[in-house]
Amino acid sequence: MPLVSVSVENYRCFATKQTLELRPITLVLGKNNSGKSALARSPLVLSKGILTDSPMPLDLDQLSNELGTPSFTDLVYGMRPHGNIRVGLRFSGESLPPLKIEAVIQNIDEWQLQVVSSLKLQTSDRTITLEWLPGTDPRPDERIYRINSGQESDTSTAVRFEGLLPTQFADDSESVQSIYRIIERVRSEFSNIRYLGPFRERPSRLYRLPSRIPREVGTNGDAAAGILANDMARGQGDLISRVNEFLGKNLPGWSIEVVERGGMYSVIFRSTADSTITVNVSDVGTGVAQALPIFVQRAMDALRPPIEDVLEIIEEPELHLHPSAHALLADLYLAAAREPGVRFLIETHSETLLLRLRRRVAEGLSPDNIAIYYVENNGGSATARRINIDSMGNLDYWPQGVFSEDFDETRALVSAQLERTDPDES
Repeated sequence: MPLVSVSVENYRCFATKQTLELRPITLVLGKNNSGKSALARSPLVLSKGILTDSPMPLDLDQLSNELGTPSFTDLVYGMRPHGNIRVGLRFSGESLPPLKIEAVIQNIDEWQLQVVSSLKLQTSDRTITLEWLPGTDPRPDERIYRINSGQESDTSTAVRFEGLLPTQFADDSESVQSIYRIIERVRSEFSNIRYLGPFRERPSRLYRLPSRIPREVGTNGDAAAGILANDMARGQGDLISRVNEFLGKNLPGWSIEVVERGGMYSVIFRSTADSTITVNVSDVGTGVAQALPIFVQRAMDALRPPIEDVLEIIEEPELHLHPSAHALLADLYLAAAREPGVRFLIETHSETLLLRLRRRVAEGLSPDNIAIYYVENNGGSATARRINIDSMGNLDYWPQGVFSEDFDETRALVSAQLERTDPDES
């Protein structure tokens, strides 16, 4: 069941409610330190409240690899020790009715824990709310909640939570049975969320052949080389061939190979013009090394499309790449998004990547495939503004001074040249 939107309030640098719709390709733009990373990562953080058996509303320990295990107060606007955050998740599928979850997560600083103080489950035909009735001691896993289903009188019962969702009730009313059915549906069909951060692992000269092959390149792209080595040693080389197709468009004249060296494996680039020329991946340009995990993941999904819905979050895919490659990345993600299974949430600084998406829309791509958000922050609370794109690739809003640097610099250059021109020479 695809996750189609998330909302956060009183979260990180966002004091007011911000909603992020998730299309096949969703772009998050903004200046440095504006809050765009916090917004782009929010589905990853909220997923730790769904796919967990922890009694805490958000199992933040699961984020140790991706975000370094933030504390809950790190997530609260202003880092207020007695604050709360409000979150929302909306799901929809072709054969399933829509579902919306809204929750308030309250921090209780003196007990160093958090409680789901309010939960609303809304389907197409009913709304069920749970409101926490605070007692003298919130530490027990079971707490008393008032349940309102709109179809029968309110009831109060002890409830045990796992993450954001209730898992055990002291009574067995019809409302409770409805909740069980909703929770089972959410947990069993929740989108798989991947995350590729902006700092990818520096390549090594030698790699060991992994005994277990992951389905993802990892937060830092650290599994990419092992995946390639496995394809060479145990597979048919199809993955490497597909990666070379991507490289051919981004790095003409070179192909990638994996060679065995005394029980270890090296990833090398070989010149297609002179096969005697090879370069170890640790010696190639930084941009190519940073992009390699992206190509490996795309090749894996192309050869074995995911069965479940996947939301892939990528921060700065264009990192260290020449601007001419940014447009090719846009086409790479567009091609992947045309196939069922994977959607992309991309935080980027690249004007060229955005321009290529706009061009594809003008050429006939439905604008419904793309959502664009611009995050603004004046030093206080941040806001995320939706920028709509029409069928001609035009945008209905653009912030002043953004992606105008080339024009401003050119205008200043011409002005300086004119000022220095000798009047007698003109």
